[in-house]
Amino acid sequence: MRQYFILFIFGIILAFSSCRTDFDTVASSGDLKFSRDTVYLDTVFKNIGSSTYQLKVYNQSKNDISIPTVQFKKGLNSKYRMTVDGMSGTNGKIFKDVTLLAKDSLYIFIETTADITDADPTDFLYTDEIQFDSGANLQEVALVTLIQDAVFLYPNQNADGTKEKIKIDGKDVDGFYLSENDAVNGNELIFNNQKPYVIYGYAGVTEDKTVTFEAGARVHFHANSGLYVGRNASLQINGTASKTDKLENEVVFEGDRLESLYSNIPGQWKSVIFSNGSSNHSINHLTLKNAVIGLDFQNPTNTVEIKNTQLYNCVEYAILAENTHIIAENIVINYAGIASLSCVYGGNYTFTHCTFNNNWSNPSHFAVTLSNSLSGKTPETNALTNATFNNCIIYGSNFNEFNLNKSTNAAFVYQLNNCLLKFGSTTNPDYQFKTDTQHYNQIILNENPNFYNTAQNKFNIDKTSAAFAKGNQAYIVPLDILGVTRTSPPDLGAYQSQDFPK
Repeated sequence: MRQYFILFIFGIILAFSSCRTDFDTVASSGDLKFSRDTVYLDTVFKNIGSSTYQLKVYNQSKNDISIPTVQFKKGLNSKYRMTVDGMSGTNGKIFKDVTLLAKDSLYIFIETTADITDADPTDFLYTDEIQFDSGANLQEVALVTLIQDAVFLYPNQNADGTKEKIKIDGKDVDGFYLSENDAVNGNELIFNNQKPYVIYGYAGVTEDKTVTFEAGARVHFHANSGLYVGRNASLQINGTASKTDKLENEVVFEGDRLESLYSNIPGQWKSVIFSNGSSNHSINHLTLKNAVIGLDFQNPTNTVEIKNTQLYNCVEYAILAENTHIIAENIVINYAGIASLSCVYGGNYTFTHCTFNNNWSNPSHFAVTLSNSLSGKTPETNALTNATFNNCIIYGSNFNEFNLNKSTNAAFVYQLNNCLLKFGSTTNPDYQFKTDTQHYNQIILNENPNFYNTAQNKFNIDKTSAAFAKGNQAYIVPLDILGVTRTSPPDLGAYQSQDFPK
């Protein structure tokens, strides 16, 4: 019995001693390992918070260690902030006695909000280091952020603390009207390429005014923001062809998050709205992406010209046109939750050498949809006097990418000439692409255009494409969207075929 008692006591002592290392730590010896030696926080606009970036710290030793300090080299003055394993420390800047167990790791999450004046004036980089311990055991991880200056446009704050409003579709929304003589920005109706612009709320264009976007202008919209062109107001986008993938001469509309994570996320901002009665719009070399509705035409007067324009990643529509007269050439569209192009409540449309694609993962999406009616309107139908597609590609990931919503109570005039079209078989008389010569001429049905890379919105084609040399010379636009001379017979779509880089 005495032997069992001694063994029992010895077992308790052994168990207790083996667990002591869970509570005892040794000082860090400067042998920490890191998931990276430099954390690059993507470009941010001045005074706009960055995304959160991760650093992982490893203890590869057999001992539980205590790191005396984890802090920024600039201390409490740093424009960075962090959490260490969920702890906020002193103002997110300084942490004391951080425990890291043997063969374990901890997570550090880092953010920044900095002004352009905080950055190095020669390269606009804001830098700091995370310091682990000090003296002989000091280890550092560098932090680098590019701070970009910008012109900020936003609603004023009223005396009662509410924001300035403008009226859109009968509703008051956060917004403001662009001024010709703003005390800070000067003429806000001219967007140039000197600095990017960041818009909060809806920027409105008042009656009889024209907003102009010069070649190379960059416009970034904050969440729930957009551009509103009012009655008798006009929009002119004067981009030109670029020589590189940087689109240096394009006018670009996108969200205000510059991190690569956000480069193709739909719905980061609202829309460009052309109100009922707005007029004289011209769009050339615009790249628009990541909106809810890209271009929203609400029955503007006069003809809208759209040329050499790309629209990507819109939650609902890339182009939504209500009873609009549009003449367009060299348009490329991809990824729209409902339709890449939707022409509703009639109108008059001519699209030449356009690529309408839709790879949105929604079984009810379309690349192109046409309608001469609109629920809630009085009358509910309106004449579609013309919808002509020449030398176009209408394609996508769905079974049918072309949709007609036709009411017999109003005219519905449409024609597709020399187009490549994706559409499954049907007995519906509206979709008899080979026999209905009143509406369809020289249709290439369900053949692969062999786009370069649809996931990256690259719709260039080469000689393997079913669209190669299938166009009609009578409809040719001499230059493609990149400014390349088209051959005869022309290729279908917005791009002249070229050999892809290997």
